[in-house]
Amino acid sequence: MSQAKSERPAGPGRWVLQDAKARFSELVRRVHAEGPQHVTVHGRDEVVVITLEDFRRLKGERTGRDLIDAVQASPWRDIDLEVSRSPMPVRDVEL
Repeated sequence: MSQAKSERPAGPGRWVLQDAKARFSELVRRVHAEGPQHVTVHGRDEVVVITLEDFRRLKGERTGRDLIDAVQASPWRDIDLEVSRSPMPVRDVEL
């Protein structure tokens, strides 16, 4: 029984899944040194490994700062809203 030869993707920054698993430390070092690294499965790109900094930049941190800035920049920020509340019926519940 012969073992299939590992398929090597062409070009730098490309890894076959089997090689990426076996040489994960090197993969991580190359992400920092060379940029995003593509990992292929059965010859197709499946994932890209990027730095945490790049991931956070692409994802965007949800801090609420954008909403606060938008409200403060609004020309209607000084309008007082009158909120009226109506009493809601309450039903009895047996516990």
